[in-house]
Amino acid sequence: MKELKDMTLKEVEARLAELDAVMSPESDTEVSDAMTEEMRALQERKVELADLEQRKADAKALEENRAEKPVEVVEERKEVTEMKKVEEYRNSTEYVNAYAEYLKSGKDEEVRALLTTNVGEAGSIAVPDLVMDEIKTAWESNAILNRISRKFEAAYITQQFEISGSDAVKHDEGSGAVAEETLTLGIATLKPAEIIKWISFSKTVLAMRGDAFLRYIYRELSHKIMRALLKDLIEQIVALPSVATATTPSAAKLKEGATVNTVTDAFANLCDEAENPIIVINKLTYATLKAEAKKNNYGVDPFEGLDVYYNDTLPAYSTASENDVWMIVGDFDYGCIANFPAGDEVDVVLDLLTQKKAGMAEACGTLIGGAMPCACKAFTLVSKPAAL
Repeated sequence: MKELKDMTLKEVEARLAELDAVMSPESDTEVSDAMTEEMRALQERKVELADLEQRKADAKALEENRAEKPVEVVEERKEVTEMKKVEEYRNSTEYVNAYAEYLKSGKDEEVRALLTTNVGEAGSIAVPDLVMDEIKTAWESNAILNRISRKFEAAYITQQFEISGSDAVKHDEGSGAVAEETLTLGIATLKPAEIIKWISFSKTVLAMRGDAFLRYIYRELSHKIMRALLKDLIEQIVALPSVATATTPSAAKLKEGATVNTVTDAFANLCDEAENPIIVINKLTYATLKAEAKKNNYGVDPFEGLDVYYNDTLPAYSTASENDVWMIVGDFDYGCIANFPAGDEVDVVLDLLTQKKAGMAEACGTLIGGAMPCACKAFTLVSKPAAL
């Protein structure tokens, strides 16, 4: 067999067809690492040869046009280059389709070549807006996370919080000196972690083109990663101590059943700085509290007008055991902080080989960062009392 560098485009395509038949799920042949490596090398060579032939054809056509209308052709090419900027071209159907194929194969030659040819960029890969829109939608649809301030610092985040401190005092002119403030501070540290979610999908999904494929993959993975991020934060809040330590802020603790007074009592235990509290409960708990409210002979809101958000990390009141935290009332904006050193975009990588014989592919999404509670008594944790 000829060496790869000496093969023509037709010879490369013929060899690829042979390998594809051997490596297909219907074939009984064991796929070796050597075959996989040869397939990769042949695909790269095919792109190089196809690009070379296209460049030769473009050069020939340009030379012919110049011979007939040298001035008009140059001006026309300059005008097209100026009009097709990256921001416009990256959202074209042609480019979105190429970006989807790049995500599937991991080979970026096509998207780089399209940008170089059409907008004059030096082969840099631009992300279509629809990808960023799906990630943005995932953030916005997770209403609790969307309340938390996000930082993008490439390091650990440290946040001071006040454990205790004396109040300011009134001082009458000519009276004795005021005592120095007594202040005790703690420092919470947020260490970024890699949040990972992978899904397997069928060849039917893999066959989707462009827009449909990208939206399916990014929407599913972004949604799952945001849920995992919130679950971790809820678990951190539930684990807060009633007395702050040098590294962990405190939370108010309330052991109370599901009554029309529960939210009122939880709210009363928050610090004054928690100005925009919300309620977080399991959705089944909503029904329990509404049923309690309906037992009254007059209209009463068991949620005191606060926004209610649902999260199944917390158990439903009806199934919770004694001491389980079944409700959180608190200010997530004041009481939490988040950091994403590499940005808050979800990065996606596809694996087409691991489950190839099963006719499946895998997509893995990652987000580096995290969130943590960072203020004392920004939350009240309501736990279930013993059964009567």
